[in-house]
Amino acid sequence: MSLIYRNLQLIAVFLWSIIFAKELFLWIWLWQLKEYHIGRFKAHFQTENGRKLIRQNLALIKLFVLAGLVFYPKIFPYFVVALFSVEVLFILVRIFQKKFRIPKITKKTFVLLSVGFLFEISFIYSILGAWTAQKFFYLYLVFLDMIAPLFISGIVIGFEPFAISWRKKIIARATEKRKQFKDVVVIGITGSYGKTSTKEFLAKILSEKFNVLKTEKHQNSEVGISFCVLNNLRKEHQVFVCEMGAYEKGGIKLLTDIVQPQIGILTGINQQHLATFGSLENIKKTKFELIESLPTDGLAILNGSNKYCRELFDQIKIRKKITGKDIKAENVVTEKDRLLFEVSLDNEKIQFQVPLLGEHWIDNVLMATLAAKELGMSLREIAKACQKIKPMEGMMRLVKTDKNFNVIDATYSANPDGVIAHLNYLKVWQGKKAIIMPCLIELGDQAAEIHRRIGKEIGRVCDLAIVTTKDYFYYLKEGALESGLKDDQVVLEEKPEAIFEKIKDFQGKEDVIILESRVPLSFQERIGIKK
Repeated sequence: MSLIYRNLQLIAVFLWSIIFAKELFLWIWLWQLKEYHIGRFKAHFQTENGRKLIRQNLALIKLFVLAGLVFYPKIFPYFVVALFSVEVLFILVRIFQKKFRIPKITKKTFVLLSVGFLFEISFIYSILGAWTAQKFFYLYLVFLDMIAPLFISGIVIGFEPFAISWRKKIIARATEKRKQFKDVVVIGITGSYGKTSTKEFLAKILSEKFNVLKTEKHQNSEVGISFCVLNNLRKEHQVFVCEMGAYEKGGIKLLTDIVQPQIGILTGINQQHLATFGSLENIKKTKFELIESLPTDGLAILNGSNKYCRELFDQIKIRKKITGKDIKAENVVTEKDRLLFEVSLDNEKIQFQVPLLGEHWIDNVLMATLAAKELGMSLREIAKACQKIKPMEGMMRLVKTDKNFNVIDATYSANPDGVIAHLNYLKVWQGKKAIIMPCLIELGDQAAEIHRRIGKEIGRVCDLAIVTTKDYFYYLKEGALESGLKDDQVVLEEKPEAIFEKIKDFQGKEDVIILESRVPLSFQERIGIKK
């Protein structure tokens, strides 16, 4: 073998190793983002971003090179090195732009990454050392590069039996520990939306009188809740406020078996995660698992503003309360930075002042109030505690940026009811209004109609809509035009610089821009938002 040919091989392997490492980080990051749930992972590739992720693999070009290696084995190795060089250049650019995806390091991702890197090292050693590999050297490199996403996903899926066994042990330990705390009052909170905010409001209120434990950020799964019980539940805790999330039937039942709630709060039901549940009926049944798990002397609390909660309310056989009937908010005043309303409960009426943005938070506060009242707090104590509530991560917050923009930051996540509620809040602003958002995901066969409905509301409220993904842009624009916006007021744009150019005139004292869901961080930084 000539020295030139051998050096070319070494260069090719070096470039391939960088590309494979990038693929390993990227695909494990994506699996982690989708919580290792196959349904959510598959649903991602029904979106434009998912399809774009596949196209980024330069698959067609690599197929051409692969065919060339079969018929012209002496010429095409140079094409391989050139192609890999371009791909590595793209990787370096993404690192420079801070767009390189790296999973959060946990025990699971550490194991998955270790397995991936061990394979990479073994492959490099074998392909450089085995004489039988020389004939197919570049074929191996290109082929493995093309199937890297499948290979890495295979590592993740292959690890699942071990992960399931580990999860079962963690759940069993947490379930056993929970049984030892017979005096702690557990309040379970579930719903398609509003879980985290209701949990935070309730924990804040109850902490004025009780020693409260709450699940923290991203602790609404069986593992997260189990770790919360194992690591944080103490004898001094009087109340445990537990957020519960699920993506399929039986998911909430599993969580209730762990923590055994005595009070259940159902915050609302919509089509969020319809793609993984399969049907709205499955979503309703899954959320209702919390209510079905409550003891006969327990209490079910439901959101009366949600039609599906109202339907389920009549099916409940135990003690139950619902907002709008058992507790009411009247004389509501929505200001830019707070809510004012009177709460009527048990023949008592108290004025509430809550530093939250938008009338849509009222039902969350009312549900938290019903739970706190059940535990013995007076309405006056609850009202006083509500004054200390602050918007936390994942909730709308008003930001006056150093670029002189009024920005409503709602970038944590999005669901259909939340987007429409946020648009309703914008009405308190008297100037020009703009919304910047991607299309919503995991809405199944309801996605088109939901985006059309959101578009109609945008048309009623906003002067400009910038959509950053094109999945359901047509339907959203159709709804917005129907409500009165013009063609150039509803645009598809994903480049941060171009988005900034379109909103740079929205800097008046009463102008406002709302950022919904996962708007690119580079644009958030460009507009002056600091995370």
